[in-house]
Amino acid sequence: MNAKIRSVVIGAAAVSMALSVAACGKAGDDAKDKGGSGDKGGKSIGLLLPDTVTARYEKFDKPYFEDKVKELCSDCTVEYANAGADPNKQAQQVSDMITKGVKVIVVSAQDSAAIKSSVEEAESKGVKVIAYDRLAQGPVSAYVSFDNVKVGQLQGEALLEGLGDKASKKSKIVMINGDDADPNAAQFKEGAHKALDGKVDIAYEQTGLWKDTVAAEKMSAAITQLGKKKIAGVYAANDGMAGGIANVLKGEGIGDIPLTGQDAELAAIQRIVAGTQYSTVYKAFKPQAEAAAELAVNLLEGKDIKSQASQEVTSGSGDKVPAQLLAPVSVTQKNIADTVVKDGLYTVEEICAGEFAKACEKAGLSK
Repeated sequence: MNAKIRSVVIGAAAVSMALSVAACGKAGDDAKDKGGSGDKGGKSIGLLLPDTVTARYEKFDKPYFEDKVKELCSDCTVEYANAGADPNKQAQQVSDMITKGVKVIVVSAQDSAAIKSSVEEAESKGVKVIAYDRLAQGPVSAYVSFDNVKVGQLQGEALLEGLGDKASKKSKIVMINGDDADPNAAQFKEGAHKALDGKVDIAYEQTGLWKDTVAAEKMSAAITQLGKKKIAGVYAANDGMAGGIANVLKGEGIGDIPLTGQDAELAAIQRIVAGTQYSTVYKAFKPQAEAAAELAVNLLEGKDIKSQASQEVTSGSGDKVPAQLLAPVSVTQKNIADTVVKDGLYTVEEICAGEFAKACEKAGLSK
């Protein structure tokens, strides 16, 4: 092959390669524009939960949410992370999800104020944020929770019911509230005070930070300050803290005074059967998680959410947020069968296992 012919062949090959590369690049661009392999995060929804201490999040909220997303959007994926009670970790998780290309983030804020900058970062990148269970500050697109003031009111009313004829303005009550970093805690507290103020003497009130160990320490301090024989009942803002408090009350020989809780944890239901906790508040996890999933898919697909999030709440940052608020239910021995058992949250066999069998019989909860 002479030099002239060789030059023509090489030139033709170069043109052919260039056209092939250009064609590949165009195909890749088209795939990205259509939400194909070049846009892996296009059908991705993030779920960020606050801690692993509260049993409901990992056991119920996460699987219910994932199942509903899959039902509504078969080609959607859910990116999941848990903050482990660390607001800094949760902030990093938001950033990580934005980097991955997640289009909607559902977050139960570990610290509603601290997460504001993360919500703002998400909005600046075109990512929608749904506040789940706890109302985050910042430009949140929607909020799914329960009427939290009503939750606290139900707790207070149950405590009064548990006190019966012992309820009076002289009855000394210990009140252990949730973490001040959680806006729900203030609402639970508000509702409880609505029910209790003027009817009993709230003689000791502290935050338990949503931790059973802290709540137990505060309960011990209250006993030291007031005297165990003078304490008529205890308001605990959730079941986790109620567990720590119940242990202290039992150790002091006053485990039969009324004690409240919230979240309908299995251990709490068993304490209610055994008589060491009077009540809890059942916030049906499945409809809440499914409502959040439906909102997330609708926002992902650019649909209007006004018919679903028909209420409005104002966050700590002053933002007006479309909301869907569900109704909570108070649970005592009287209605365990008609609430958590009927809804399939727990079976009678689970509740009445082992040491709780006899207590179940006595409470009329039969296998």
